[in-house]
Amino acid sequence: MRIVMIGAGYVGLVSGVCFADFGHDVVCVDNVAEKIEALRKGDIPIYEPGLQELVKSNVEAGRLNFTTDLEQAVAWADVVFIAVGTPSRRGDGHADLTYVYAAARQIAKAVDGYTVIVTKSTVPVGTGDEVENIIRETNPNADFSVVSNPEFLREGAAIGDFKRPDRIVVGTDEPRAIEVMTEVYRPLHLNEGPLFFCERRTSELIKYAANAFLAMKITFINEIADLCERLGADVQKVAKGIGYDKRIGDKFLHAGPGYGGSCFPKDTLALVKTASDADSPMRLIETTVAINDNRKRAMARKVIAACGGSVRGKKIAVLGLTFKPNTDDLRDAPALTIIQALQDHGAQIAAFDPEGMEGARALLSDVEFGADPYAIAAGAEAIVLVTEWDEFRALDFRKLHSTMKAPNLIDLRNVYPPQEVRRYGFEYVGIGRSGDRI
Repeated sequence: MRIVMIGAGYVGLVSGVCFADFGHDVVCVDNVAEKIEALRKGDIPIYEPGLQELVKSNVEAGRLNFTTDLEQAVAWADVVFIAVGTPSRRGDGHADLTYVYAAARQIAKAVDGYTVIVTKSTVPVGTGDEVENIIRETNPNADFSVVSNPEFLREGAAIGDFKRPDRIVVGTDEPRAIEVMTEVYRPLHLNEGPLFFCERRTSELIKYAANAFLAMKITFINEIADLCERLGADVQKVAKGIGYDKRIGDKFLHAGPGYGGSCFPKDTLALVKTASDADSPMRLIETTVAINDNRKRAMARKVIAACGGSVRGKKIAVLGLTFKPNTDDLRDAPALTIIQALQDHGAQIAAFDPEGMEGARALLSDVEFGADPYAIAAGAEAIVLVTEWDEFRALDFRKLHSTMKAPNLIDLRNVYPPQEVRRYGFEYVGIGRSGDRI
């Protein structure tokens, strides 16, 4: 198949590269010339394990190309994916569909012959209808179908998720489009990747419902963690105990500082706004959003309490800035809010992250960035472990103790058993266990 991916951001680039690796001919289009030029040279604008090697091999094989010429690419294509950004709209929290609709107008002017146009971007219910209307109004003679095909990629594990998906959701009831999309995903279907066809509006809602449910699951276990601290229970054992129940499952039951990233914050907010406009409010998700927003600053209060009730003039070392490991994504990362809250209380912040420091420099001020955990720990009165990178799972506590002013570890991901840390002379505070109370 000849596939065009409009938008060479996270979703578009990963999806395009994986389609090329399946054997399709793929062109990734972006209107940022510098990005396209960098990709042609093999410079990847995002950090995703395995992506650079996959780009290189498929470019060398002639299956993957990059361009800024949308019209030429679309005229060549059998299938055009729209994978542009849909950020939260400033002022009301709705998904901003400016880029999606602009892409639809450009596609309409360029289509040549029957073309399947696929919304890969996360969009509210009804967006596919509007995309179809825009294309028909712009080019009444166009022969096309509009399909919804939401992505379910986890940053840091996106290539594996694309190639070994739990499900592939395709929203269309048009026979020609079903035939084309079956061919697009044939390599996965042969490996028993479940290809699920449904109505376009249903497909659009599946994406939001999935992310909202997972966000709610994270928020649930975080509230259970708070209760555990007050009752003397252990949230990790509670999570394990309920996770054995197949109706619940053990995924997304890890207590921590709240969710962040490119999807959960904006998708939960967009779903709340969509539901409100439809006069069908989603109280559970509204509460999930509110609790998560408050939790990040609550983690800063936990740090302050562990430091004797005040961090004014104290150096605090922060391990991890990205919202999760194996990515350089800082969008809505808990670490940013925690750092700002600690600075509001007079703390001096030193931070280290394996991939996120370059981006963090543009978002944070008055922060000392170090070369490794030990560099930022020198003279610190607490270490706060915010993102559970593998590099932080085997810290040398003897070395840390010798360089810190006060040996306090606030482990916001419960990476370490308390007794292991305390035997090196550290005061330890985690999440959701007896003695971990804020």
